[in-house]
Amino acid sequence: MNWKLFFVAFLTLFLAEIGDKTQLAVFSLAAESRSPLAIFLGASLALVLVTFIGAFFGGFVTRFIPLKAIRVTAALLFIGIGLTLIWQILKTPA
Repeated sequence: MNWKLFFVAFLTLFLAEIGDKTQLAVFSLAAESRSPLAIFLGASLALVLVTFIGAFFGGFVTRFIPLKAIRVTAALLFIGIGLTLIWQILKTPA
């Protein structure tokens, strides 16, 4: 196993998820249900499955689409989402 890649993936995902809407949703569910173990296991399984899909789909897609095109597309999607959020904030009355 490539431990450098392992720790890069761990740190990237860990830092990206802190304070993310997923973490806030899990926090809310655990507070409402008062069953943190069930919420932990369900959320963990969901994150594992989503990560599995991303890792293997990403490996499959790069066989057919150049990595640069994937990065540019991802960047444009993030910019589009950011602009959409800014637009929604600006058009919402205070």
